[in-house]
Amino acid sequence: MAVILDNATVATMDDSVEAGGYGLIPRGAVVIEGDRILWAGPEALLPDSSLPHHDMGGRLITPALIDCHTHIVFAGDRAREFEMRLQGASYEEVARAGGGILSTVTATRAATEDDLFAQSLPRLDAILAGGAATVEIKSGYGIDIETELRMLRVARRLGQARDVTVTTTFLGAHAIPPDYRGRADAYLTEQAIPALRAAHAQGLVDAVDAFCEGIAFTPVQVARVFSEAQALGLPAKLHAEQLSNLGGAALAARHGALSADHLEYLDVDGVQAMAAAGTVAVILPGAFYTLRETQAPPIARLRAAGVPMAVATDCNPGSSPLTSLTLAMNMACTLFRLTPAEALLGTTAHAARALGLTDRGRIAPGMRADLAVWDATHPAELSYRIGSTALHHRIVGGRIDT
Repeated sequence: MAVILDNATVATMDDSVEAGGYGLIPRGAVVIEGDRILWAGPEALLPDSSLPHHDMGGRLITPALIDCHTHIVFAGDRAREFEMRLQGASYEEVARAGGGILSTVTATRAATEDDLFAQSLPRLDAILAGGAATVEIKSGYGIDIETELRMLRVARRLGQARDVTVTTTFLGAHAIPPDYRGRADAYLTEQAIPALRAAHAQGLVDAVDAFCEGIAFTPVQVARVFSEAQALGLPAKLHAEQLSNLGGAALAARHGALSADHLEYLDVDGVQAMAAAGTVAVILPGAFYTLRETQAPPIARLRAAGVPMAVATDCNPGSSPLTSLTLAMNMACTLFRLTPAEALLGTTAHAARALGLTDRGRIAPGMRADLAVWDATHPAELSYRIGSTALHHRIVGGRIDT
């Protein structure tokens, strides 16, 4: 039976000029049936007020949040590297000294599937407690066939263990193992691409990512990975222009990538390429903050070009041990000058687009009934508060008792 959620302020996330960014409906209502939204609008215009009502107590309803870039499946931690960076070591210096991603690779390879699940579940729970109902999880800390597949299996298990949609992204081209140092192409041929094919054959992967950077893989090498993804019918994403400008964003756009992520060193050509291709810019302020970077992504250029901007935690052990999307929204506003409306669009509608999901991220008829109910009266409060989610409860797939 359909039910009404009423006595609420509803942020539909209609970002048209007329709707003012939030698509805000004061004294609004949402009608849901099963796992879908049937109607949303002012209470006074309810098409059938005889349906069962759930009084929201004047609270704010938004689409449930979407974390479109995480690395939450890993073992161990890198607190010591945090200390090293505070003492002056750069991210690249830590990586070249054998730390960084490779230190997590060592711990993750040594962990069993059950160990990885047990260590990763609290990170997922923290993200969900902040209002999320969809979370992307990447591999990339195995960088061998066996461990990459193990990570993806754990990601699928996490999605089954909690009330959440988990999408998985293969990130075998994340780092070059020590035994392949100087032989990145051989690593792709012998490990990464076979792992991708195996993951696809086992139904473990929804998208393909790579790290295009001087300490990782060149644009030519990334193109090899993207070509394989295309042959398998998988969409692409890319870590691009985080530490330098190698033209990764433009490469991603040429391959029709769903998103290019980080983008601190993105240039004008990259912005234009992303705009033309419809590639989403995923903004990751947690890594910028943790690494104490000074060059911010070109937000004004992205905005002027009409590039949709998503915001995510980038939860990972080294550069962004962050599990709060609302804190990421606050950082995006304070560090990068996104507006609160852009930040909320970035964790709802634009985050859905960055994952290729068309059935969520807005409150509109036909969309999935994934909603977040907040102890707030205006959506700007979600970016305004520092470290406080003000979440009352989630509604996932129309289940009101979530």
